[in-house]
Amino acid sequence: MAVARQQVEPLWRELDEVVRFNQARVLEAFWRAGVSQDMLGGSTGYGYDDAGREALEAVYASYFQAEAALVRPQLVSGTHALACALYGLLRPGDELVTVGRPYDTLATLIGLGPGDHAGTLIDSGVRYREVPWDSPQPVDVDAVLRQLSSSTRVLFLQRSRGYSRRPSLNIEAMAELIAAARQRAPQVKVVVDNCYGEFVETREPSMVGADLVAGSLIKNPGGGLAVTGGYIVGRQECVEAAARRLFAPGLGREVGPLLDLARSLFQGFFLAPHIVGEAVRGALLAAAFFAARGWPVAPGPQERRTDLIQTIDFPDAASLLTAARVLQAASPVDSQAIPEPAPLPGYPDPVVMAAGTFVQGASLELSADAPLRPPFTLYWQGGLTREHVEVALARMAASLPGHNPGHNNEMPG
Repeated sequence: MAVARQQVEPLWRELDEVVRFNQARVLEAFWRAGVSQDMLGGSTGYGYDDAGREALEAVYASYFQAEAALVRPQLVSGTHALACALYGLLRPGDELVTVGRPYDTLATLIGLGPGDHAGTLIDSGVRYREVPWDSPQPVDVDAVLRQLSSSTRVLFLQRSRGYSRRPSLNIEAMAELIAAARQRAPQVKVVVDNCYGEFVETREPSMVGADLVAGSLIKNPGGGLAVTGGYIVGRQECVEAAARRLFAPGLGREVGPLLDLARSLFQGFFLAPHIVGEAVRGALLAAAFFAARGWPVAPGPQERRTDLIQTIDFPDAASLLTAARVLQAASPVDSQAIPEPAPLPGYPDPVVMAAGTFVQGASLELSADAPLRPPFTLYWQGGLTREHVEVALARMAASLPGHNPGHNNEMPG
């Protein structure tokens, strides 16, 4: 553990600058919105004239440099936020183009794979194209441009790797892709799944041309305090379209109470740059730890980060399950539970989840999950404090043998 920490401490110091930059921008957003004590009480019923909700959305719009924002507890997940964005923008006959296979739950929403497709985008008359991307190589911009046509309404980008072998999409590469797509097909709206990516870099997708950006509040922007919710930021007309889908035409952004969550949503966003920094530090440490023991990891310990996800490859399901169970045992909540693979809504394969979290599914907290299918890859994320990650890794050291697969410890990319 000491060797792994020594290896990443210079990277931790570099990360301090990212955290400071993003913290300053969050503070500026609070100042511009004029957040005051009387805005922290929340609202009930329809949520009409909720000054706190309007200020919270002004904070998000300011930080993300967007025209408008929708930040609501009624958005129960990142997938739900993305569903409102996509259903708000797409009509029968429109074409949706994705770069790579979307995350499992979104693939189900689109209507890909086996099962009941009732109510999916494809069932609603939306046409779908996918640009293959499931390798460590950078996205092929020319291949994306060749798929865009006069019928293409939405180009969908996923910042995180999801359950795939491709690298996460950093902001610089995203900016290049959006600019090229805009020149090729000006009518296209770019929608970005920003889950796991907020505050990791000093720019967000909305700052480099994305029309709509969506994510979950129980991931990065909730700062470990949000107990539910999602957000959508971007161009005014696009956010309004998503709001009509979430609530109803004629109601849109005018309704939606914050209940008693206003204080935690404000404070969580204020804390988010620091907490995300802790989680990235934990991911760097985990990469160094597992790589030193011979387990293939991606990104590698020295690689640039654009999201929280750290992958570790195991040779078989048994080793993966052992790692998940050790992590669960090192959790503050439900440490006595034993993770078992199980079916989950929206996922085609059984999924094992180590998630002894204060908020169910809150992957900004230290957790890990994996679909039980080859290759047996554990997707490690979160960590509200780097110290918690260190404790969990110390337990891993005592429970997992070293591994020598006969190839590089780090996956390329």
